[in-house]
Amino acid sequence: MAYANSDDRSARATKIVIAGGFGVGKTTMVGSVSEIAPLRTEELITEASEGVDDLSGVEQKRTTTVALDFGRITISPELILYLFGTPGQDRFWFMWDELARGAIGAVVLADTRRLDSCFAAVDFFERRNLPFVVGVNCFDNSYRYGTEEVRGALDLDDHVPVLLCDARERESTKQVLIALLQHAMAEARLAGTAS
Repeated sequence: MAYANSDDRSARATKIVIAGGFGVGKTTMVGSVSEIAPLRTEELITEASEGVDDLSGVEQKRTTTVALDFGRITISPELILYLFGTPGQDRFWFMWDELARGAIGAVVLADTRRLDSCFAAVDFFERRNLPFVVGVNCFDNSYRYGTEEVRGALDLDDHVPVLLCDARERESTKQVLIALLQHAMAEARLAGTAS
């Protein structure tokens, strides 16, 4: 992916959703690769969320996304990617339909310490037949599972790409996005030949 600024109105805008459970690194992923200062709607976690949000495994987390994260990547003068990060808590899932509308695909970000937190995202995109990849965010000091172990645990179809990544690293995030674009194009070709 090359980065360049493009003010050309003829550029094709493409939407990608970054989804997953609470605290898996969605805001970090969008920020690591965006060419603009990302829009973040993070707020401090307060006592009001006690008993509402599950902080298991992310007890040190102090902020949470309450609407969306937004970033932009100019691939070429003809192609711009817009990244939309979803909020992770159950109480904000009602926003996912709007955030996913018009997207060519999604990244489901997973944390193997709390793999069950991405089940809802996998189910969401499977039910909508929206191409997605799973990015396993490899947190420091966590056990590293292989991609096939994660695939089995999530009961994913063989055609869904699963990648290990570090959402803090631009190059790692770029590889996940490239995999998603390739997967979405392959799915579109399959759909075209089936009709």
